[in-house]
Amino acid sequence: MFLLFKKKYFRRFRIHETNVHELNYLFWECTARCNLTCLHCGSDCSRKSSYSDMPLSDFLSALDTIKCKPPYFTVVLTGGEPLLRDDLELCGREIRRHGARWSIVTNGYLYDLEKHNSLLNAGLGALTISLDGLEETHNWLRNSPESFARAEIAIGLAASSSRLNFDVVTCVNRRNIGELDSIYKFLELKGVKSWRLFTIVPKGRAKGNAELFLTDNELIELLNFIHLKRSERVMDIRFSCEGYVGRYELKVRDSFFFCRAGINIGSVLIDGSISACPNIERSFSQGNIYRDNLSETWECKYQVFRDRSWTRSGKCTNCTEFSDCLGNGMHNRISSNADVLTCHYHKIENTGKS
Repeated sequence: MFLLFKKKYFRRFRIHETNVHELNYLFWECTARCNLTCLHCGSDCSRKSSYSDMPLSDFLSALDTIKCKPPYFTVVLTGGEPLLRDDLELCGREIRRHGARWSIVTNGYLYDLEKHNSLLNAGLGALTISLDGLEETHNWLRNSPESFARAEIAIGLAASSSRLNFDVVTCVNRRNIGELDSIYKFLELKGVKSWRLFTIVPKGRAKGNAELFLTDNELIELLNFIHLKRSERVMDIRFSCEGYVGRYELKVRDSFFFCRAGINIGSVLIDGSISACPNIERSFSQGNIYRDNLSETWECKYQVFRDRSWTRSGKCTNCTEFSDCLGNGMHNRISSNADVLTCHYHKIENTGKS
């Protein structure tokens, strides 16, 4: 009964957040270049991209359309690999000067002591580094024999800084599902305080690679692992915001599932497109900074994100959990006419109650 009450309260909270839709987290896809060719890349980035890095001045002009930024408004530089930009520190300093905090998401390959210090001096406030297994498994997924060693250095440096809001993210797949406890111990020894775990969506390079996608039983194994480790209260470990997980809600994250794409999260993509989470299909873009005002677009558009009744089709048509799931995370959709790519709830229910 208490859980039902909490769910009811959270639905009201979600409606309020959607109606207010305060933009406080803006991704900037500042480059489409990447120094790795990861097997699971959803955007198929490479060192040679057809897109040039977006000029800083173009992004700042868009950012300045947001006149009243919330106190914790954060710009997240992503890619591609943002560390490939030679002007990253300048970008950070200018973003701070224009009234926003800034952070980066990186594979860690180019993150050494010199870069660590220069980014901190430029006002870096938060950092996310990817680690996708122990050495052999991580290097396999990242398609690079040196990637694990470079990521290990980066993680050690980031964890040593009390100034950084730092976490590690891991894409869980069929090769690393059996390594989770060892990865946990590795991160604990490195002093990591926060760890987020994802599964992989079948699109981009990942599409068609069966080794990347967990079976129903393996998804249960992942969720049980997170639940167990959360109970130990040693590390802030959680399942990502990627999807609704039924009876595991509140066991694997701090709050109920809420895909905030287009609610609190927006993005400026490499070609200037205005969207939500950059992992979402480009067909959901709401405008372009080279012809549209970013702030006005945020306020006046994004209805496909804020009214998700359209997702009640296909697998979701008769689902009893729809009022809590709302069609799963938006990155699980390739268009407004297509069925959901992955339904975590059905995968969990397929294994039976436990």
